[in-house]
Amino acid sequence: MKLYNTLSKKIEEFKSNEEGIVKMYTCGPTVYHYAHIGNLRTYIFEDVLEKSLEYLGYQVKRVMNITDVGHMTSDGDAGEDKMLKGAEREHKTVYEIADFYTKAFMNDIDKLGIKRPKIIEKASDHIDTYIKMIEILLEKGYAYQAEGNVYFDVTKFPNYYELSGKNPEDLLVGVREDVEEDKAKRNAADFGLWFTISKFENQVMQWDSPWGRGYPGWHIECSGISYRYLGEYLDIHCGGVDNIFPHHTNEIAQSESFLGHKWCNYWCHAEHLNDSTGKMSKSKGEFLTLSLLESKGYNPLVYRLFCLNSHYRSQLVFSYEALDITKNAYQKLLNKVCSIKENLEGNIEEEVITKYQEKFKIALENDLNTANAVTTLYDVLKENCTNATKLALIESFDKVLSLNLLKEEEVDTELDTYINEMIDKRNEAKKNKNYALADSIRNELLEKGIELKDTREGTIYQIKK
Repeated sequence: MKLYNTLSKKIEEFKSNEEGIVKMYTCGPTVYHYAHIGNLRTYIFEDVLEKSLEYLGYQVKRVMNITDVGHMTSDGDAGEDKMLKGAEREHKTVYEIADFYTKAFMNDIDKLGIKRPKIIEKASDHIDTYIKMIEILLEKGYAYQAEGNVYFDVTKFPNYYELSGKNPEDLLVGVREDVEEDKAKRNAADFGLWFTISKFENQVMQWDSPWGRGYPGWHIECSGISYRYLGEYLDIHCGGVDNIFPHHTNEIAQSESFLGHKWCNYWCHAEHLNDSTGKMSKSKGEFLTLSLLESKGYNPLVYRLFCLNSHYRSQLVFSYEALDITKNAYQKLLNKVCSIKENLEGNIEEEVITKYQEKFKIALENDLNTANAVTTLYDVLKENCTNATKLALIESFDKVLSLNLLKEEEVDTELDTYINEMIDKRNEAKKNKNYALADSIRNELLEKGIELKDTREGTIYQIKK
């Protein structure tokens, strides 16, 4: 397996600390609102990485946190706690908000074929661990107290900007809008490890600590949970590119200062999902959730396939037109698999199995080239071999792709055949400039609830519910 390591800025051959075992930490959601589909792209990538490692023979121990306290509306230490903001928005308690949106998130990842990590832990359940770590950071001189709060001094960690590659001058107050001055800090880039009511008087979640009643900063939570369940050495840490700075940068600083040695060998990040206006977020335009896509008639696995067709390190532009193309491709894929199941014949040809499993592994080993992995699946469908062989390979590949290709729910192959025949007739009519016939075919299908869309890649259809 070769992976792009954000820390070294290059593709490296992956080697785990313990032979055959991978310790993997993935940043979980801040459960103050629904995850948007840009967030979910990162979780799809992490799921594919975990399943690819397992496909290649590793045993993966994956841990994910649920942030239910400490994450400010700015990724630094500015603004109010996101959980409190969510509670005020919906007139509920922070505990009700956390419970509701945690369940919503789990429901989303289940629908996307994402395997739940073996260990999922709420940030609020590990206060003692954070306090222990902060005490040691203070003893070692990496942290300091100011106005009742505890901060990490980034000047004490020489490689602080190594992961992000940022310039300290770019982070000065006034240079960026999201950097606000905190006069309690020694340096603008210092970050909070523990906050007391001296800074946030309206915080609901509070615990006793040696520095006063308060709550932990966002960054210490991931370091604490990883240390608690994965120990002192971590193989892979994942997240979205927006986590690189300051969150993952701060995790490295506090974890390595606490432990006294290098902590994590490989840092892997998924790129943004953009819409036509740029980076997708909860604050602008239509809030694109998985539930919204479902309400528009899209199977969540169509979105998974949409993500698999691009590389996780490439920015991906979302549009409904692109999703429609993927929807049709997914339907045709299901139809082909269904036909193979219905016409199962022949013995399994081991040499064909070996040939295509090797191609599939090569795609995965090449920094998770999922587009090539999907292409390998299509190559199998076109291969001149027995259907028994094809079915065995489909089952094998779907352990990673997780597109539910062998689901028992049968697709309407007869309807699909009829629609595609009508599309062919319409295309022929348009080619012959018989536009009246072309329009009549479109209208006939529309009366049956079947809408045609002409795209650059060809004509696709959508069945209206």
